[in-house]
Amino acid sequence: MSSDVSPSRIEASRHESVLVYRGFRYLRFALGLCILAILAYVFHDAYPEPNGGTWLGYTLGTIGLGIILFLAWFGIRKRRYGPSADRLADWLSAHVYLGLALIVIATLHAGFQVGWNVHTLAYGLMLTVIVSGVFGVYAYLRYPQLMTENRRGTTLQQMLAQIADLDREIRRVGLPLSEAVNRALISSATDTKVGGTFWRQLAGNDPHCATTAARLLVTKLAAEETGNQALMRQLLGLLARKEGLLERARRDVQLGALLKVWLFFHVPLTFGLLAALFAHVFSVFYYW
Repeated sequence: MSSDVSPSRIEASRHESVLVYRGFRYLRFALGLCILAILAYVFHDAYPEPNGGTWLGYTLGTIGLGIILFLAWFGIRKRRYGPSADRLADWLSAHVYLGLALIVIATLHAGFQVGWNVHTLAYGLMLTVIVSGVFGVYAYLRYPQLMTENRRGTTLQQMLAQIADLDREIRRVGLPLSEAVNRALISSATDTKVGGTFWRQLAGNDPHCATTAARLLVTKLAAEETGNQALMRQLLGLLARKEGLLERARRDVQLGALLKVWLFFHVPLTFGLLAALFAHVFSVFYYW
């Protein structure tokens, strides 16, 4: 399949933030849309007061509904059809700014009227979806950079391989030492975990880390014993290196989890919003 997107543009899109994409094209479009909506609202002579039932309310409601459906369709499309990097950045930039414009458009559509009804439920769900989306934008702009800095030119798999190499070296150095030390070193190799449950991934640490326990034990025994001091110091150095790698590996897993966790809220809330919007539109036309 041929494409009219040049390699240079695709490469540029990979390095250009979606927030500044194409010279803030979609920010300018969203701002223009908001300004027009505000001007129409200010000069609209609504009776008895601004509300969603006026011609302007219906117009803004239709625009808002169209934007919401477009944004929801984007979420499905990008997973099913795999657009190019250039097209994905183009759509994502529009997704961000049109989503923020919804706050203005939906608020003016409602005429600042809220109550305990399905209409306000749809409005509240919309705001919640937007907030979760804002966090998603922050996550995708910030966390990959933090992951790169944390990895220091390696990958998670390479860090885990280095930890395994250190385990073998730690066991070799610890063989001449006491049985208590060797039990702790075996536990360090077999019971130390990176990741685990989703909540443990989000925490980014292990309060019961077997490697930390082994280091503390070796530190205590090194202070109490006079023999094998050279081996103890070497062992402590190796355990400290392993702890440093574990910290980076757990941080990498944590950042990966944070990069995904917002979707566990954003996607279900989006479906909830679509359901509430259907009820909102149905009730409006049913009682019209």
